[in-house]
Amino acid sequence: MALKVQTVMMAPDTEQYAGSGQARFDLASMAEAARRAERLGFDGLTAPEAGHDPFLPLAIAAEHTERIALGTNVAIAFPRSPMITAQLAWDLQHLSGGRFQLGIGTQVKAHVTRRYGSVSTWGGSPGPQLREYVQCLHAMFDTFQNGTKPAFEGDHYRFTLMNPFFNPGPIDHPHVPIHLAAVNPYMARLAGELCDGLRLHPVATFRFAHEVVLPAVAAGAAISGRDPAEIDLIGAPFLAVAPTEDGLAAAAEDLKQHIAFYCSTPTYHAVLEHHGWIEVGEQLHQYSREGRWSDMAGCISDEMLAEWAIVATTDQLAAKIRERCTGLFSTVLLDLPPALHQEHDWVAETVAAIRHD
Repeated sequence: MALKVQTVMMAPDTEQYAGSGQARFDLASMAEAARRAERLGFDGLTAPEAGHDPFLPLAIAAEHTERIALGTNVAIAFPRSPMITAQLAWDLQHLSGGRFQLGIGTQVKAHVTRRYGSVSTWGGSPGPQLREYVQCLHAMFDTFQNGTKPAFEGDHYRFTLMNPFFNPGPIDHPHVPIHLAAVNPYMARLAGELCDGLRLHPVATFRFAHEVVLPAVAAGAAISGRDPAEIDLIGAPFLAVAPTEDGLAAAAEDLKQHIAFYCSTPTYHAVLEHHGWIEVGEQLHQYSREGRWSDMAGCISDEMLAEWAIVATTDQLAAKIRERCTGLFSTVLLDLPPALHQEHDWVAETVAAIRHD
């Protein structure tokens, strides 16, 4: 089966990962990025929550595109009540003509309670809390479309009130696909059981995905009597890409900064432990506590990079993606360096080559 290919708008760059701030965006650039992604043949366009709201750019993208799928990659669930998320998703699904995909994730306690200022929304155990969040969203979508009397009550969320004044009402494409951000087994099982897809964090290596994530998705699908193949497994492998072999070394060093940033988060240390790299994760976490962001890249060895990343010249990239991703992912997110994004002919050719069945 052919791989689908997504891209991302407003993606963090190396300077942002190194703690040096981030680029500014405007409405015109968002609209042009959306039109370009569709024109170049991508199946999907996503927006992250990495300093900016992930829903707003997709409303603009919906206005300026006709075919391409549009998804949050990902929206952080707990700082938003389920109703806030449900209304945003419902409106984007309507405005896009059924092209919206709701990607949600949990983040970690410190960010939810301190960065988002949402102390009261952290329930203590993110997996079971996210399970209820998804179930509550499903109940809300049912009420929006069918007028079903709300009757969801859980330990973390309650949806028991709706009147016609506040109900947005039915739309032509009422099924809003929900994709969970996941690395660890619980979330992967939850995606397999209750959701339409799983957005695998790039911090998961290819081996970790094969040995840990896929079995967990299958176990979740079995609970709900589904074929695991029904779950859209979206991979976002780290990419080190350059036009020539001479440029690959610099691209790889930049990528090590991205990888080290994520590996500093203890939530992702299960991946490091799976490979026997837990000491590296602990060191990176300490660097993050000390604000030593630019020192982190030196902790990632070339051998570690090979487990995480596809390292390729531009003429090799499509073949290497197909080699490592076919049979593992159903969709691949292509997060290219900004300079290569401007090589429009090459991007279109690469997307077509990846998608070729």
